[in-house]
Amino acid sequence: MTVLATTGLVAGHGGRPLLGPLDLSIPSGRFVCLLGANGAGKSTLIRTLCAMQAPVAGQVHLDSEPIHAMPAARRARRLAVVLTERVDGTLMRGYELASMGRYPYLGWAGRLSPEDHRIVHEALASAGALSLAERLVAEMSDGERQKIMIARALAQQPRLLVLDEATAFLDLPRRVGTMQLLLDLAHRHGLAVLLSTHDLELALRYADELWLIDGQRRLHVGAPEDLAIDGVLGASFAADGLTFDLERAELRVGPAGTRAIRLEGGGLRASWAARALERAGYVRDPDAALTLRADAAGYTVAGEGGAATCYPTLGALVEALRTPSSAAAFAREPR
Repeated sequence: MTVLATTGLVAGHGGRPLLGPLDLSIPSGRFVCLLGANGAGKSTLIRTLCAMQAPVAGQVHLDSEPIHAMPAARRARRLAVVLTERVDGTLMRGYELASMGRYPYLGWAGRLSPEDHRIVHEALASAGALSLAERLVAEMSDGERQKIMIARALAQQPRLLVLDEATAFLDLPRRVGTMQLLLDLAHRHGLAVLLSTHDLELALRYADELWLIDGQRRLHVGAPEDLAIDGVLGASFAADGLTFDLERAELRVGPAGTRAIRLEGGGLRASWAARALERAGYVRDPDAALTLRADAAGYTVAGEGGAATCYPTLGALVEALRTPSSAAAFAREPR
């Protein structure tokens, strides 16, 4: 079932268009990542979709109802938003902050019922934040605060969860954990989830669908794998001097290596040796005279003259390959 849908949507500022017209949709159970450079319009689009600002043109529908005309209380029961800004909750505990998600459902007395407390407890559990319930928000790390903010959003029992740069302040393990959490919320709980992010690698790994804003502010929609194979990802980042490696699904800067080497062996050692060779400025060539053998004994380099040297670690190998005198001993001239 479609949760969010736009028709001819144009997003912008002060009546000036920035993105669009756009016809977009997110069904329940789908995790969508919005990608684009700084200034591309990601936050503007997010704010327009969430009725935080008016569209320049077009419509946004939440559960088939125009979101900008929807009463605030009804919208708050269907849509939950987690923004980039840090929360100033110095005197609050995790449970208190998470329970704020129940406010759209409270009566005139403003008190949580036993049912409200049950929902807050479930939201904390779903966000992996039960252990933070009695902690002061001021004493939490950025990652822990983000879990509480997601729990607050889940306590609203929304149909649509929108997050603007929710992983911006997190270290790598917490970014990975948050992405897995959002994927689980979509797939296991049937939420429609939209996350704007700069983290291409994690978006490629976890998103069901990408919304990619390119350098001309055109928005491309599709599965990560389809956008990669179609060349959309590579073209979008080429203007920034980046190359998208289709084989490894990652971005790199600058040209490939200039020296040829043949890599022999298999398994993890050979896979990581291939990465180390790229970092040292080498390209793999099955016909190269210079050979690297990766196996349990170590990393053995054999030159054109037949002399071989074994290195115990990839760090030692790369250092030798980068040293002009050592490299010259293995091969006569760069190819």
